[in-house]
Formats: sequence, C-alpha cells, structure tokens
Amino acid sequence: MSTDKTSTTAVTKDEHAVENPEAAAAAVTAVDPRLLVREEGLLGYWTEFKRKMRAGELGSVPVIVGLAIICIVFQSMNSAFLSAQNISDITVTMVGTGMISVGIVFVLLLGEIDLSVGSVSGAASAIAAVLAVNQGWPEWMAVLFAIAAGAAIGAAHGFFFAVLGAPAFAVTLAGLLFWLGFMLQTLGENGTINLDSEGFIGKLTTYFFTDIAAAYGLAAVVTAVFFITSFLGNRRREAAGIPSRPLNETILRTGLLAVISFAAAFMYNQYKGLPLATVIFLVFLVATDFVLRRTSYGRKVFALGGSVEASRRAGINVTAVRISVFAISGGFAAIGGLFLASKIASANQSAGTGDLLMNAIAAAVIGGTSLFGGRGRTWNALLGVLVIVSIQYGLQLESIAEPVKYMITAGVLLTTVVIDSITRKTQKTAGRA
Repeated sequence: MSTDKTSTTAVTKDEHAVENPEAAAAAVTAVDPRLLVREEGLLGYWTEFKRKMRAGELGSVPVIVGLAIICIVFQSMNSAFLSAQNISDITVTMVGTGMISVGIVFVLLLGEIDLSVGSVSGAASAIAAVLAVNQGWPEWMAVLFAIAAGAAIGAAHGFFFAVLGAPAFAVTLAGLLFWLGFMLQTLGENGTINLDSEGFIGKLTTYFFTDIAAAYGLAAVVTAVFFITSFLGNRRREAAGIPSRPLNETILRTGLLAVISFAAAFMYNQYKGLPLATVIFLVFLVATDFVLRRTSYGRKVFALGGSVEASRRAGINVTAVRISVFAISGGFAAIGGLFLASKIASANQSAGTGDLLMNAIAAAVIGGTSLFGGRGRTWNALLGVLVIVSIQYGLQLESIAEPVKYMITAGVLLTTVVIDSITRKTQKTAGRA
C-alpha cells in the first residue's frame, strides 16, 4: 500500500512539472539577477551599476576616477605630462615597484602583510650582480638564481608564519632587517656593483621595440585573444546552461579594449617604441590574474582570505597555501629588484630602501586590494602603481619638493584605506559582506 502511495505522489509531481514548464523556466530565470540585467540591455547594466555603488561594491571605480583627475590636474599645470615621452617613462619606471606589488597582492588576499619585500628585492639584485659581474656567471643564469633565492626567502618567511605560528608582521619585519644586512654584506666594502647597460639585466628597462609594427601588432593580438577567449567562454557557459554574456556585450568590451590598446600603441610609437619592461609586466599580470581567477589554487587563496577555519574544514591545506603565497611574494620582490637595478644599471646599498616598501604596499591597496583579505586582483597593482608614479612624475615636472611628494602619496593612501573601510561597512549594512 505504501508503495502505491509513493508512486501516486511521484506521478502527481511529475504531471504537475510537465503541466507548467513555462512557469518553472520563469522561476529559474528570476532567481539569477545577471540574466535579468542582460535582458534589460544598457538600462539593466546602469541599474546594476547604481545598485553596486549603493551597496559599496566600488571595485576599481575610485582609482580609475582618481587616475583621471591626476592626469587632468597635472596636464593643466604642465602640457608635457601627457606627452609620449613622459607616459613612456612612467610605464617603464612603474614596473619595478609594480612587480613587487603583484606579490604583495597575494599576501594581502590572505589578510596578512609582508614587510620584507623591499630588502628582499635589494638582496636579489645584489646576488645577481655578484654572480654576473664578480663570479662571471651568464646574466640570465644569475637572474634565475636571484629569483629562485627570492622565492626561497619568501618560503622561509612563510614557514615561520604557517608552521611555527609566528605573526607574519613580526617575521617579515625581522626579514626586512636581516636581508638588508645580507645585501650590505654581499655588496662588500665598495657598496656598489655596476652592471653592463647592454647586458641582459641592463636591457630589461632600456630595450624598446622600435618597429611600429611591434606595438600595433601586440595591440591587435591582445584584442583578438580577448575576443576569442570571451566568445569561446560564453559558448561553454551557454552549453552548460549557466549565464553568459550576449555577443553584442562581448563585441562592445572588445571594442573598448581595442581603443585603449591601439591608443597606447600609437603613443609608444611617437617616442622610442614599445618598452620591453612594460610587455613583461603585462605578461606577468595576465598570468597571475589567470592563476587567481581560473585555477583551484587561486580559489584556495581567496578562501583563506575569507575564513581560515572554514578553509581548513573544506580540506584545504592551509599551511601549504600560506607558504606558497609568501614564496610568490619573495619571487616577485626579486623580479622587481632586478628591474630597479636595471633602471640605474647597478646594485648598490640604497637598493630596496627608502619608500620602496611603502610604495609597493600602497600600490596594491590604492589599486583596490583590501587590507582585510579576500578581495583583490593582480591588476590592482597596475592601477595603484600608475597612480603613485604619475603623482611622482607630475610633481617632478613642477619641481615640487620631496617632502611634499611623501605627504601627497600618504594622503592618497589614507583616502584609499578609508574608502575600503567604508565599503566594508556599507556591504555589511547591505547584507553582502
């Protein structure tokens, strides 16, 4: 008897489901807000944008607006600010600090901090210089060894933090002092090792692709790859029955990217051509963004930034991820140090000192990476370092004193942190934290 009742109930449910397929489909559609937004077209996107602003989901909007204001203000003060030469110089100069900031983004996603990156960058440049100049190693081999050393240093910091339980702040503060001393010891009494400006390291920031086809070709490749990957990704999402962008939106996004890419290519070709340093930086940004957004490892990093205990219960190897993140930070600090050494064609006692550490951290935060963990992208490092270096170059064109540069940069950083704090409170109020 119970079997018949169960069968009757199942049949009744199936008949009900068959009788109302349109209602069921409508219910599924109404659940996913992304579908509703896209059905409404531009009006839907504008409504969604206003909702995000009210909910505190600002994303990169503040830094983009700030960068636009910086350009307008400094261009009105000096017409040379937006010249091809100045913009080219800015995009080459930012690479060293930007590389270090990329590593900082990984650490900040955990809700931690790495105060050793400045000293590690200086130590790496000293190691590369000693091996290449004093020991006669091929420069490319010295570079690889220096980067591996930076990653090993970062992993050691991660071990003390993740395995022994020492606070990351204290561990990396000790690292700041230790690797600064190591750098001074490595450089020796002279304190400076000059690099070959025509060598591998020297050309990192001095080599330009002078053929105009290089810049325009890269712009075309970037645009084509973006469209193809977006189109194929949407097709896969449609086949899986999950929300995807319509073709006209993909075309619009591709068009905007094409305008930006070809405008940059045109600007570079008005000066020396496409800088090698900028190309390498963009490659690293694309690669690290892919790792964070498209791999299981990246999802683990974000998960740890959200909740360590929840991540542990989900089966994530918290210790391994933490150590790897600090190794990544150390590796990128070494890469950044090599670019900074290339800029001055030497490794000296001032490497990794001064405001480098603060600028690297500030770039990540100003670009939109949260100090509280769990939110950010490596592209934030690009936006943040653009803001910082643009301010420095703009003030330099006006011959503004160095103390004022520090105060203005500090003001920008404080504003960004305040915005981040207000954003988190707004999201909690809106129930989206």
